[in-house]
Amino acid sequence: MIPRYTKPEMAAIWSDENRFQKMLEVEIFAAEAMSKLGIVPKKAIETIKKKAKINVKRINEIELTVKHDVIAFLTAIVETIGSDGRFLHLGMTSSDVLDTATGAQLRQSTKLLINETKKLSVVISKLTKKYKLTPVIGRTHGVHAEPMTFGLKAASWYCEIMRSLDRLNFALETVSYGKISGAVGTMAHLDPKVEKYVCQKMDLKPEPVSTQIVPRDRHSIYFSILAHIGAALERIATEIRHLQRTEVAEIEEPFTKGQKGSSAMPHKRNPIISENICGLARLLRGYAATAMENITLWHERDISHSSAERIMLPDASIVLHYMLIRMQTLLSGLNVYPKNMQANLDKTKDVIFSGTLLLSLVDKGMSRETAYEMIQSVAFEAKNNKISLEEACLRNQDIKKYLNIEEIRRNCDIKSQFKNIDYIFKRIFNK
Repeated sequence: MIPRYTKPEMAAIWSDENRFQKMLEVEIFAAEAMSKLGIVPKKAIETIKKKAKINVKRINEIELTVKHDVIAFLTAIVETIGSDGRFLHLGMTSSDVLDTATGAQLRQSTKLLINETKKLSVVISKLTKKYKLTPVIGRTHGVHAEPMTFGLKAASWYCEIMRSLDRLNFALETVSYGKISGAVGTMAHLDPKVEKYVCQKMDLKPEPVSTQIVPRDRHSIYFSILAHIGAALERIATEIRHLQRTEVAEIEEPFTKGQKGSSAMPHKRNPIISENICGLARLLRGYAATAMENITLWHERDISHSSAERIMLPDASIVLHYMLIRMQTLLSGLNVYPKNMQANLDKTKDVIFSGTLLLSLVDKGMSRETAYEMIQSVAFEAKNNKISLEEACLRNQDIKKYLNIEEIRRNCDIKSQFKNIDYIFKRIFNK
């Protein structure tokens, strides 16, 4: 991933240094296990641990000749160890090392994503509670619907992020697998105790049935969950973009000192963070689709997945990590304009209470069909004549046969719309 969207913590996990370090740990733990079984001399283990060093530059040099990354890695490591290096990689295949090391990296990556998602949930929770009863118009099809509160809108974001956290925890369990089972998964040249020992040391579980690799449905779950979380962030970002439009102006992204909005128009304050998040979410969906393609390989393995994973594993992890931090910045500095929210509520006056009046007429004994036609008629009349729905109802003799003046006014009061907000919030925060 380009530096622009890369944070150092996640970059470190997917660096060559960390990848080779995890591969070296797998090799050393395997040799240790074999030492306990009497296959490898204990003195050789001591030498390996003492002398084994990673030199990324040297590994890359060797790979130019051998055209095989694991052989290049092993050759470079053995150069630092000496003759005892022959006790590394006994009975193992490349994917024993690669997939087990990748499992360890995925654990590191997922834990970092979990941490940032938790931070984001705290930011959204504060926003939710602060604006719990701040009125805002609800919109369906982009058109004014019924009143709600901005806190309730944010509460929907909060719940989705909490579901995302659950999914990440599931991803953590799903990807935390390794394998030391040989070229086709039969352990023909390995004692099963070696796999058990290595995986335990790497904080992984042994893949129950591996081929030459850990099955890629596990990785696909990881990428799918990252794409889901990206879509959750995109939903928030899209809402912010809509609500920041000039003719809406209910909320606005933070705009820092010295920031510029447009090279041509100095007045501009654009929702660039939200737009950035929306664009990056598309990348994650693309990676998820490719991960699905990687599940199906020829027989016990081919390497058609490998080239894609070299790009996808670091990039998708780095992108979502960046997006989570970016969204924290956006929402912690979000400008909220309750007066503009009220002004937008007032644009459609009280016709937004048409549903409440409809139910009141039905409750009084009118058929739903008749009530709907009647309220629709007076709502259109109110809009066309630029009067309130309350006034239009008071002029309608048929409605007044069912509802008195006080009942009409009570149905056009916004407070009636929020009577269950406390109940909804208790359902979220008092579990």
